[in-house]
Amino acid sequence: MDLKLKNKTVFVSGSSKGIGFETAKLFLEEGATVIINGRTEKSVKNALKKLNTPKVSGIAANFIADKQIDELIKKLPDIDILVNNVGIFRGKNFYDETEKDWKDHIQVNLLGGVKLSKHFLPKMIKKNWGRIIFVSSECATLVPGDLLSYSVSKASVNVFSSGLAKLTKGTNVTVNTIIPGSTLSEGSKIFLKEAAKRENKTIEEVESNFFKDVRPSSLLGRFAKVEEVASTIVYISSPLASATNGASVRVDGGSMGSVF
Repeated sequence: MDLKLKNKTVFVSGSSKGIGFETAKLFLEEGATVIINGRTEKSVKNALKKLNTPKVSGIAANFIADKQIDELIKKLPDIDILVNNVGIFRGKNFYDETEKDWKDHIQVNLLGGVKLSKHFLPKMIKKNWGRIIFVSSECATLVPGDLLSYSVSKASVNVFSSGLAKLTKGTNVTVNTIIPGSTLSEGSKIFLKEAAKRENKTIEEVESNFFKDVRPSSLLGRFAKVEEVASTIVYISSPLASATNGASVRVDGGSMGSVF
């Protein structure tokens, strides 16, 4: 299927690996020009080497530092599609979470996307076309007890995205949220490998137990592939998805259990 993304310019934050990297890769396959982002120059260079095409470039910026976000915005050209994918999570008991943990989750997971949206949304509305995508998490509603500050930051992403979409009324600009469930990112692979070693089990056994004990609501019963999430992001970013606006699109394997 041709998603009609040729000649579109895309920026994907947090795209040196994981869902962001795969999203950038799929945009490139659709003929878009893509700007990727990672925390360090090294991570960006490694990702660019893997993508290996003149249609991709990269800018290093750590979203935990406000000044680096400002510098990033200055370096970015006019874009058609903004994918706010960058995110951090720290699994801690509520009583062990520090004020810095709370501030860092809000800063990286929410405020970076707020800044980028404030810069690019008016430009998109002026030219009467654009896409802004936020990547949230099933934890926005499932809210695990050891991920409270993370869950609050992701729930805030959903709320902000929904409100921002209302500013696009009557235009060809859309703002949507993608909500992944448990996804087989690099972090998940490390978790499975370490748990298997610690518990003297196979990786398959650890994954099965995770969905039995920790995420029993999942209908998928396995970690989603990063490609499965990325393909949804790319479709919702395309002209073909013009009737989807202000939506929270779940790629959660059914774990959230909502009828809407």
